[in-house]
Amino acid sequence: MEDKVNIRKITLKDADAIQAIRKAISEDDAKADLEKLIEQQVSEGSDESSLVAEINGDVVGYMISTTLIAGFGIKKSAWIMAIGVHPDYMGQGIGLNLARKICEIYMNKEIENIYSSVLWDSTDVLSFFKKLGFERSDFINLKKKL
Repeated sequence: MEDKVNIRKITLKDADAIQAIRKAISEDDAKADLEKLIEQQVSEGSDESSLVAEINGDVVGYMISTTLIAGFGIKKSAWIMAIGVHPDYMGQGIGLNLARKICEIYMNKEIENIYSSVLWDSTDVLSFFKKLGFERSDFINLKKKL
């Protein structure tokens, strides 16, 4: 399967396919409109920090990340904001390949840390990030309900 997977930079044309993946994973996820986020990623120019995985020309997975220059005492860092693999293709290493490519991109940019936020009870997502070598950071996520 791995030899059929093509990983490339995300484009605005991928928005519908990404929405379809999100809907296949969860109806709640499908409610979030990622088109503006993807538009922002594409408009950043040559920054290849958001990727899709294709099989036979069909988008089957994605990873959206960004770089933050400064924030609450940390150096320039990367943040994985969203990841998804269509359920029909889960368990085939697509998410791992996307994450490894993202890590390679940021290593080449000399960024030392990549962060992400995960719900504490999302054991499958936590397991995924642990497999990649992620560990608990020094951050505490805060929220205010409005």
